Amino acid sequence: MHLRSFAARLHEVDPLQPEADVIAWASLCLSKGGVLIYPTETFYGLGGDPYQPEVVERIYRLTARDGRKPLPLIAANEVAARRAAHIWPEVAERLARAFWPGPLTLVVVAAPQFPPSLHAQTGKIAVRVSSHAVARNLAAGAGGLIISTSANLAGQTPCVHPDQLPLEFLQQVDGVLHAGATPGGQPSTLVDVTVDPPQLLRAGVIEWERLQRVLL
Repeated sequence: MHLRSFAARLHEVDPLQPEADVIAWASLCLSKGGVLIYPTETFYGLGGDPYQPEVVERIYRLTARDGRKPLPLIAANEVAARRAAHIWPEVAERLARAFWPGPLTLVVVAAPQFPPSLHAQTGKIAVRVSSHAVARNLAAGAGGLIISTSANLAGQTPCVHPDQLPLEFLQQVDGVLHAGATPGGQPSTLVDVTVDPPQLLRAGVIEWERLQRVLL
């Protein structure tokens, strides 16, 4: 298993009750500009501090992601998610109360303190409160918000287990929070709440019909 070659930066963590010392180490790493791989309720994510422009650029380079595609965020809770938004519409409040924590990502008007490269100069940012305890605790430890793009090269299959990642990719990050396999399947459902009515941008775990019932 190639992860053995990465053992010095591999941190096993309980997916249901993350160890405080592991979260503390990971949070400090992110505050210093580090980039980490961590589990979410869908796939493994690649995260960093969204307020540091050099971290944003590093994640774009590492994933070979198109710089015209914004990087999404995971928030520790709804209060933190609101900080990502310049405007928090009432419809976002309703959807958040119904489906967070969970695999629903809301696109909102981005708060002005983010580097423009984070949202690819679109003025919009995607954010969700994860139902995975590791992701949520990591976001809390890092100040409330972390970048959460998928931990793979652009165009490749999202990762449900760190064993799937090539060593060359692992060697470019500062650590992996290993919590075993994630559910995989569909990604989070992506909904733009900056428009009226809200628009489904990507089908995912939560069916559009369920969301529409809340929106009525």
